[in-house]
Amino acid sequence: MADKDFKGLIQIYTGDGKGKTTAALGLATRAAGHGMKVIFIQFMKGEEGGEHFFSRDFKPFQIMQFGKGDLFRKTDAELAAECMQAYQFAEKALTGGNYDMVILDEIFIAYWRGLVSLQQILDLIQKKPAGVELVMTGRKAPPEIIKRADLVTEMLMIKHPFMEGVDQRKGIEY
Repeated sequence: MADKDFKGLIQIYTGDGKGKTTAALGLATRAAGHGMKVIFIQFMKGEEGGEHFFSRDFKPFQIMQFGKGDLFRKTDAELAAECMQAYQFAEKALTGGNYDMVILDEIFIAYWRGLVSLQQILDLIQKKPAGVELVMTGRKAPPEIIKRADLVTEMLMIKHPFMEGVDQRKGIEY
């Protein structure tokens, strides 16, 4: 667990550029390296990526993925149910006293799609214990959440291989 005097902050990684999840995974790895207990909760993430295999093999932290599979083929009702499971799990993880860092990956996409409300995210922020670092990622972070964060980084896409028709690459994009 973190030092008893550790002050947990709120971090946001947002924007249209690549690297939001990657930044959060870097934080998780760094925190775990210092003995902090980390939970990485994925809202609306498709198939398993390399981070799942790494976490499963080396066990530096746990990744809980909600919304597996092809997200474009699911109904709104299926997505809403998965996001509610993720939200409920996140609330317990944040308030349960077992983690020093709670990462909510792609929570802002769930918000943007209307599957998690602004009030629900604000409630999580309100419930965050002082000694827990809360990290949230996803495009389109709402201004009301940005205002409450301690650190906000916007990933800006200037150029991306997708623009040239390059498909996702194993080990790089997933």
